[in-house]
Amino acid sequence: MEQSQVQFVPFNSCISGAFWQKFSENKLEHYKLDDSNIQLIGYYCNNEQPGLPCTFNVDHESFEELRLGRNNFRSEGFLKNFNTVDDFKNCDQGVYAKEAGRKLWQDITSGKIFDDVSLLNRFCVLTYADLKKYHYYYWFNFIGLTGLEKFSLINPIRQMNDQEVILIYQEIQKLSGKIEPFFGVRKTNNAIEFLQLKEISKSLQNKEEIFVVCCDPSSNDYPGWPCRNLIISACYHWGKFSDRLRVVCFRSRKPELSIEFTVQLKDLSNLEECPKVVGWEKNEKGKYGPRMVNMASNMDPNKLADGAVDLNLKLMRWRLMPDLDLDRIKNLKCLLLGAGTLGCNVARNLLGWGVRTITLVDNGKISYSNPVRQSLFFFEDSLNGGKPKAETAAINLKKIFPGVKATGISLSIPMPGHQALPDVRKDVEKIQELMLEHDVTFLLMDTRESRWLPTLLGAKYNKLIINAALGFDSYLVMRHGLKSNTNLGCYFCTDVVAPGNSQKDRTLDQQCTVSRPGMSMIAASIAVELLMTIIQHPLGGEAPADTSCEVEVEEGLLGIVPHHIRGHMSKFTQVFPTSLAFNHCSACSKPVLDAFEKDEFEFLLKVFNEFDYLEKVSGLDELQKGSSDAVVDYSDIDELSDD
Repeated sequence: MEQSQVQFVPFNSCISGAFWQKFSENKLEHYKLDDSNIQLIGYYCNNEQPGLPCTFNVDHESFEELRLGRNNFRSEGFLKNFNTVDDFKNCDQGVYAKEAGRKLWQDITSGKIFDDVSLLNRFCVLTYADLKKYHYYYWFNFIGLTGLEKFSLINPIRQMNDQEVILIYQEIQKLSGKIEPFFGVRKTNNAIEFLQLKEISKSLQNKEEIFVVCCDPSSNDYPGWPCRNLIISACYHWGKFSDRLRVVCFRSRKPELSIEFTVQLKDLSNLEECPKVVGWEKNEKGKYGPRMVNMASNMDPNKLADGAVDLNLKLMRWRLMPDLDLDRIKNLKCLLLGAGTLGCNVARNLLGWGVRTITLVDNGKISYSNPVRQSLFFFEDSLNGGKPKAETAAINLKKIFPGVKATGISLSIPMPGHQALPDVRKDVEKIQELMLEHDVTFLLMDTRESRWLPTLLGAKYNKLIINAALGFDSYLVMRHGLKSNTNLGCYFCTDVVAPGNSQKDRTLDQQCTVSRPGMSMIAASIAVELLMTIIQHPLGGEAPADTSCEVEVEEGLLGIVPHHIRGHMSKFTQVFPTSLAFNHCSACSKPVLDAFEKDEFEFLLKVFNEFDYLEKVSGLDELQKGSSDAVVDYSDIDELSDD
């Protein structure tokens, strides 16, 4: 009979989108710049519909141990990812195929494959991932070993005998556990008995009628790729006992399409060197080379944006800051009081850091002059009397990043020196509620007195407050001290007068925020960076400030945590002063907090409506009186000395 050679149907890789998502997550979170081989588990099945290609699958569970179905068969392999596209293009791919091939050959020669027959199925995949564009380049090798000569057929490939197929199918149905990808069958009269591969040597020596079964992923007239390594293993272990082997390729969906053939066995038991490795997958053009998948076109744009927001932040942890706690930043809840020039820029910077919860509060509407300075507004927002600032800012934040939980609330903040009626209670209660719900509050309003109530509430509830204020060519960014551990002051601790109505009897240039346009972006950026520095410090908001050159203050992950940052654009300088809590402060001192604790809203009404009430409660009036008396006494001394 004329002998012909066995041909095998190669695998086609089938990679789920979830695999690339999981790989991207692992790359950013765990692998980073580590380009070591990554262990993977793939699988194939022998129940494909006729006419479908011979597929090899990996999915999101491939990075761990897969939970496989009855007709799914395990394959071990590794992924080698390159950090640059040039490394991927210029690599010697044969090195990695040979590495996997040598491992397979060692398992064959040592007999390890008899303990776990799935070890006959090996693969490797080379990858490069462009995580910014969601482009993934990959090249699979389904490791196949080939002898010095190609495998020759003694009996041609044909459909299997119906009776034998039925017997095999019936015996498989009786099995309660997992089906092995390869097993032996011993025939006795009209019955069959399943054998483990390690039992076949003895049966061959005893000249028993046996054949081996490969659970075949192919559905056409040729055996699938796994059959190749089964045959070369048979040559090594059984070639000295028999010169031929009957092979059955079993297909469980339609057993009648199962095929069989008899192959000539060459004795390879003395072969020490690993045989030649084949198995590189062809690309879409039918040539040997890598494939590329663009996951951006298949993924939810909102999820793409969500991952892209975190991309640059996660890259910080690769080399620069491995300990950066991004989850803590992501879960921050930030309250922005003021949605104007500072508020818009603070919100944009918070988005850049990956903050997902931002609430903006403002009672104003967008005017024609706003969009050029306030980065969340457009010209259309100022038409027809203007849209509400807070709600519009929140809407536009979501347009920039749909994953942000942005809320806008139109609300007036009651202020000292501004007449208030009892119905202002609901505004006070809403501000209290918002500050309790959020982790940090930014004070970004136009007037000094509008910062008083949030400062008082922040001191009462021991909440972190970040304050930013603008002058014409100067700016201030500061954090308020927490009462639990630090003795740092608040925004009002350096004042010797209580805040009052700063808008009364003011000309237009005094009513508007007149400042150099670039300063709001600088101050807003510093305010957000100060917050990030605080939350990455081991002590958080209780981190000490650098109060003396002689005392060394522990830096946090992102550096020092100053109390004040004062900038002067006319000289392009910054200074970092520190002010201690003032026991007569109009906002955070004990007398004021005690008075608020006792009467709460009644106390606030008096503060709003009586211009000197706050100074009386805080003791500032006595301090001012003492200062006046000291001046008088000093003048008297001067007059006496002149005589």
